[in-house]
Amino acid sequence: EIDPSHTYPSFEADHMGISVWRGKFNKNSGKVIFDKENQTGNVEIVFVLDSVGFGHAAMNTWARGEGLFDTGKFPPATYAGKLADFVAGAPTMVLGQLSLHGITRPLNLKINAFKCIPHPLHKREICGADATTSFNRDDFGLDAGKSFRFRMDVTLRIQVEAVAVK
Repeated sequence: EIDPSHTYPSFEADHMGISVWRGKFNKNSGKVIFDKENQTGNVEIVFVLDSVGFGHAAMNTWARGEGLFDTGKFPPATYAGKLADFVAGAPTMVLGQLSLHGITRPLNLKINAFKCIPHPLHKREICGADATTSFNRDDFGLDAGKSFRFRMDVTLRIQVEAVAVK
């Protein structure tokens, strides 16, 4: 199971071409299945969209509304995929898909860091990863600001830690 207190789906998006807004989803859940021996695995992360945080209360409220995520209408976002391209026993990619705003599209993550260790407190193995990708948000119907020439590309970063289930 993922450790939601150590898992941070975050994103970066253009703000009028003059700055980059950074936000994260403060509530999430999911699981990682990792078979070291056979070098296989799956990942599923659920982002609770109404937990979006920019560090700016008015922006948080706007993003939850109809102008962007429309959290009253659309379910949480989900990323699901298979671990792939193992090097020295560690995956370097996740081949998967993102479901966001009622639309599901293929989206692969590049794993920048991956490591498993015995957790000193839980006395179980824990694995952590940092993965990134980018996509066009208007492919998911999120086109706020497009008419004002906001760039539609978004960088998605997922830092995740998962503790082995006993």
